[in-house]
Amino acid sequence: MDADTLIRNTTIITMDAERRVITDGAIAWSGDRIVAIGKSADLDITATTTLDGRRFLVAPGFVNGHVHLTEALLKGFMPEALPFDESLFTWVMPLYEAHTPQEQQVAARLAALSMIRTGTTTFLDASTTVALDEVFEAVEPSGLRGRFGRWQQDRAFGPDGQLEATDAALRALETDLARYPGGDGQRLAAWPMLVGHNTNTDELWRAAKALADAHRAGISAHLSPAPNDAEWFVANTGRRPVEHLASLGVLGPNLNLVHMVHVDESELALLAESGTNVTHCPAAALKGGYGSAAVGRFPEMAAAGVNLALGTDGSDIADMMKPMNLMAGLFKDARRDTSLFPATSALEMATVNGARAMGMADSIGSLAVGMKADIVLHDLDRPEWRPVNNYVRQLVWSADGRGVHSVWIDGKRVVDNYACTTLDEEKVLADAQATADAIMGRSGLPYVYDWPVL
Repeated sequence: MDADTLIRNTTIITMDAERRVITDGAIAWSGDRIVAIGKSADLDITATTTLDGRRFLVAPGFVNGHVHLTEALLKGFMPEALPFDESLFTWVMPLYEAHTPQEQQVAARLAALSMIRTGTTTFLDASTTVALDEVFEAVEPSGLRGRFGRWQQDRAFGPDGQLEATDAALRALETDLARYPGGDGQRLAAWPMLVGHNTNTDELWRAAKALADAHRAGISAHLSPAPNDAEWFVANTGRRPVEHLASLGVLGPNLNLVHMVHVDESELALLAESGTNVTHCPAAALKGGYGSAAVGRFPEMAAAGVNLALGTDGSDIADMMKPMNLMAGLFKDARRDTSLFPATSALEMATVNGARAMGMADSIGSLAVGMKADIVLHDLDRPEWRPVNNYVRQLVWSADGRGVHSVWIDGKRVVDNYACTTLDEEKVLADAQATADAIMGRSGLPYVYDWPVL
């Protein structure tokens, strides 16, 4: 058999249906698809490029189920001790509004670099992008695979503007789907995504669901990180958030709800029955004090069969290995039950579950013949890896994204020997610093330091 690239003499975490870990293994691909995988001794392959993989662990690329692409410049700026509403409306929203389209582009380019360098090959944007065209132009050359959507919140909380806002939002969804259509060969495409919480009308929810169904796309929206969402929905609809979405007919396998910390038993049952996906962002929950460990029902969701994925969320991190690590430990401690979310489950959430939430489980998230060649080499010759005793446990508990040596997306090498091949890293970082300084300087928000800075 002929192939473009072959890696031999390596260890492979396949994440296939049998969850095989192949030692002294080999994997080969042609174009964007894997053509062979198995024991090195069993594969007779002639490849244009052959790599000796004995130094590496081969794994599927991570799927980041929730990332704010245009928030990458804000890391470290916002104070920690903020209530949820103050954090959102006094800091996050004004800082978003302070970005020009070109500055959103700089932020998205930094987010893309951060994800690629730490082993993420596919992302789902958090639907808070404003300058969609500029963001697409920034991310496309990186080689990343992703789905994204323009910021859509149409509910007018005052007496005027409701019909106009909903009509404008619907037109924007239709425009974006036409401009950036999906399909098997499209690395980047638009989804009819919504901001969520209580910001979207019933009319827009129904329209977004109809568009997603018609275009074989998905929807992603924020919901219930704090009690506020449930309080608003009960007061205004008489139902809890998930119950209300069920009444609109929008639950289902092409819906991804993000955060979902404050969920009751009836909502959990509806999620499981409908096949709706849930993406948890444990780092954001811990930093924001959402109460994830105290009241989150994620173990119960998993037991009920809800598909759980993971995301990095906002500005602080883009390394998917951090939420994997947190998810593996958070509920062990909260419930005093070490059987909850073992390393194997955390890795599933970051790969196959994320692929399922994005409707791509037949092409990404695992390594098998016919799947996309989205492949990551983790460098085992590092102190955090040695000695190697259990590949999966150490990937989740010991390692982090700094050990990612090489990455391929669609069979093309986008990271080689710790360097991105598709983006000018030096320029990306310099542009990010200069742009962040400009945004913070004109935002009107103060620099808040905990200790004296001289």
